[in-house]
Amino acid sequence: MNQEHHITVCICTYKRPELLKRLLSKIEEQKTEDLFDYSIVIVDNDKLESAQETVTDFAKQSQIDISYYIEPEQNIAMARNKAIKNAKGDFIGLIDDDEFPENQWLLNLYKAINHYKADGILGPVVPYFEIEPPQWVLKGQFFNRPSHPSGCVLDWTSTRTGNALLKKELFKKEQQWFNPTFGSGGEDRDFFRRMISEGRVFIWYNEALVYETVPPNRWYKRILIKRALLRGKMALNSANSRPLSVIYSIFAIVIYSCCLPIFFVFGAHIFMKYLIKDCDHIGKVAAFLGIDLVTEKYIGV
Repeated sequence: MNQEHHITVCICTYKRPELLKRLLSKIEEQKTEDLFDYSIVIVDNDKLESAQETVTDFAKQSQIDISYYIEPEQNIAMARNKAIKNAKGDFIGLIDDDEFPENQWLLNLYKAINHYKADGILGPVVPYFEIEPPQWVLKGQFFNRPSHPSGCVLDWTSTRTGNALLKKELFKKEQQWFNPTFGSGGEDRDFFRRMISEGRVFIWYNEALVYETVPPNRWYKRILIKRALLRGKMALNSANSRPLSVIYSIFAIVIYSCCLPIFFVFGAHIFMKYLIKDCDHIGKVAAFLGIDLVTEKYIGV
């Protein structure tokens, strides 16, 4: 049967061969109802090609068309751009290498993008813990992401590329769709911000569910703090007015820092919640001053 449309699922990966293996196996199980067919493009952001064996083994036993590329410079935006450049068909599916979808993920995204006549559909990403985390992690909901009603029109602050289906036509104008100057993250929100400013519409759809694997090292306090500092740096890049944003963050740092001893009394999850908020603002102010508090490109891999 000739399917009406083709979807290319784009995956950027960095030193996660086992998680990538699970993701590929789940993508292979996707239902299509003969409405579309799909292929996979993988960009390995590790110059040592740590994903090559996993991809080669998968390709040997799978009937899915799969392409593998290397982006030696450690930059997620450059990896995304290479994946998009080598995609084919009508739609781009986006999912992270530490995630895995339900078997109707692509089908639900495809039906939604046609139903809402949108330029793109984004769906929920919920945490999947390999082992039971400490209670303070669960109480603090540190890995829970915001959700929205199905059909909700998203503003750019609610966007990301961890679970999305986008029209391929969005990527016709230029070759650097994701800005490499963002480096460690934030390039996805920047992309959606520019697209929305051009009148493009992105819709939320709750039924296209994806799980994000959260290994134990992700909930180490030092990792949570480092990720917060890095988010602050990325937030500065996305700020409409840097000076005003930094002034706001300075006031927030003073308030949060003064209140941290009080928050400690209410439990580890409350203390960590506000310490992380504090570090978000500290990271922004430090970046504004040219101080790089976090040098790693990927944290908690």
